Amino acid sequence: MLTLDTFEDASKRVQEVTQETKLIYSPYFSKETENEVYLKPENMQRTGAYKVRGAYYKISTLPEEERKRGLITASAGNHAQGVAYAAKKFGVPATIVMPTTTPYIKVERTKAHGAEVVLAGEVYDEAYEHALKLAEEQGLTFIHPFNDLEVAAGQGSIAMEIVQELPLVDVILVPIGGGGLASGVSTLAKMLNPRIKVIGVEPAEAASMKASLEAGKVVKIPSANTIADGTAVLEPGDKVFPYIQENVDEIITIDDDELIVAFLDMVENHKMIVENSGLLTIAALKHLDMKDKKVVSILSGGNMDVITMSTVVQHGLIQRDRIFTVSILLPDRPGELVNVASIIAEQNGNVIRLDHNQFVTANRNAAVELRVTIEAFGPDHKERIVHALEEAGYSPQLIQAHL
Repeated sequence: MLTLDTFEDASKRVQEVTQETKLIYSPYFSKETENEVYLKPENMQRTGAYKVRGAYYKISTLPEEERKRGLITASAGNHAQGVAYAAKKFGVPATIVMPTTTPYIKVERTKAHGAEVVLAGEVYDEAYEHALKLAEEQGLTFIHPFNDLEVAAGQGSIAMEIVQELPLVDVILVPIGGGGLASGVSTLAKMLNPRIKVIGVEPAEAASMKASLEAGKVVKIPSANTIADGTAVLEPGDKVFPYIQENVDEIITIDDDELIVAFLDMVENHKMIVENSGLLTIAALKHLDMKDKKVVSILSGGNMDVITMSTVVQHGLIQRDRIFTVSILLPDRPGELVNVASIIAEQNGNVIRLDHNQFVTANRNAAVELRVTIEAFGPDHKERIVHALEEAGYSPQLIQAHL
């Protein structure tokens, strides 16, 4: 069982491999939500995520003979690095089975810690089945990423640090995938102060924990299609589920589009890179129906590859009307293109892409299509540019911006 003694032991042991992730007060999110918002930046942890806590504590509790046989786990990336890092500390070999869709940076960083990486399956659950098969065939000790009470106890050390630093915390927002982090954090938080409200946050397209809570038992959802790959779990852990039932007060689900906006918010206001799963608790801030509360958002990880980052930024700029595209039909005669460009320039719009299609109609004298992708400061600036084009006699049609 998860006891206070276990949590205290875990909190002491994980200090051997973790670095301090002091709470960061957020003026921006505090103003936006009318609460006192703090960030728990586990994205700044040594392995780039909180997972090293549970992995290290679990491995530290194993009999030496089990460790020496070699360790194996399945993970979308962060637990993989945690196990690899911990195994290296204990001087034992580790095999990590990762889904084929795992971001490149997570694969390479796992290898950098000395682990052998095997890619199998498209989602965690498929990688998990393959890892269990290898464990049986090779006699390896399996370290579960979330469905293990020692692992959960290690993750719960986050709650110990939060309460020690902010004793009067009202709300803790915690990401949920399989439930290891949420079970550990919520259980210890309630032990330390039963009035603390713990809210779990899941991707809307991978809300297996919410479905299980509604069913009153662990259920498996048909798919987990989300950009929050670290929480894309089809079925939560049955060992940690009772602790979630008892100690998590509420579940908030987040659409992928909200994570994209949250990424921009973190980069622009805190100059921090947080991976999509870690952004769940940031996106959830806008869903809180409360004011004047001390709220802590756990940023679970920051392992995001540059290609994913670039895509998220561009989609975020489009969502916020910082980039938009207009289609304009105009006569095919000299000066028309210059005229359109001048109108945009007068409104301080920045043209970042231009397509001039002379073959939109057989009658080129009637019209050619000009598609202009423009950078703006936001919705109001966008409207001013569009209005200026209309005032000049054009009929700009908004279309999906080019990436």
